[in-house]
Amino acid sequence: MEIIPAIDIINGKCVRLTKGDYAQQKIYNENPVEVAKEFEAAGIKRLHMVDLDGAKAGKIVNLKLLEAVASQTNLVIDFGGGVKKITDVSDIITAGAAIVTIGSLAVKHPEILEEWLLEFGPDKFLIGADVLDRKIKISGWLVDGGIDIDSFIGNMLSLGVTNIFCTDISKDGAMEGPSIQLYQDLIAMHTEMNLIASGGVSNFHDVIELKEIGCHGAIIGKAIYEGTVTLKQLATINS
Repeated sequence: MEIIPAIDIINGKCVRLTKGDYAQQKIYNENPVEVAKEFEAAGIKRLHMVDLDGAKAGKIVNLKLLEAVASQTNLVIDFGGGVKKITDVSDIITAGAAIVTIGSLAVKHPEILEEWLLEFGPDKFLIGADVLDRKIKISGWLVDGGIDIDSFIGNMLSLGVTNIFCTDISKDGAMEGPSIQLYQDLIAMHTEMNLIASGGVSNFHDVIELKEIGCHGAIIGKAIYEGTVTLKQLATINS
């Protein structure tokens, strides 16, 4: 299972939200590049970068920060937040990300995503399914997407996308444990999907449990920043 630490960006700083609420944000580091270097030094290979400013504004805001992290580390980065145009995809890849994260657009305009898949290939994309009570939320978790998680995953698989991460908004940043039952259900129903769990990890036992149920990866944020799971522990998962 791949361990994928998260760097969420607001105003150029490394922050975490609680349950997707922009009013409940905590700044963990003024310099996300330093954080990324710490991850790499601990043996981490992947990084999940989220432009929360971009997600809210509907356009990429923190591309320069991606360039800085990509140029100063060898991490395999996926980056998203505010991706609306095919030129955004090109800009993110040019800036140094290996993978482009797509959320709201995949829900609202799957036909556009299909064009991008033909242009760049499905391996260049990681699709985000942000869920509250099994319903998809979009636009920085602020708007109802009008579709349930199973239907959405089915749509993505039909387009040839297999790499999908699922965030249970009710768990994200709450440090109460991940949505094990939800992930088990999704893995059992959609066997061809590479499911990456996101949200709720509070300790190393949670990480082990996600691995045991068959998650392809785990995106971990607040547990790292709060010190309830260590980078040294996480490095043992990837070894």
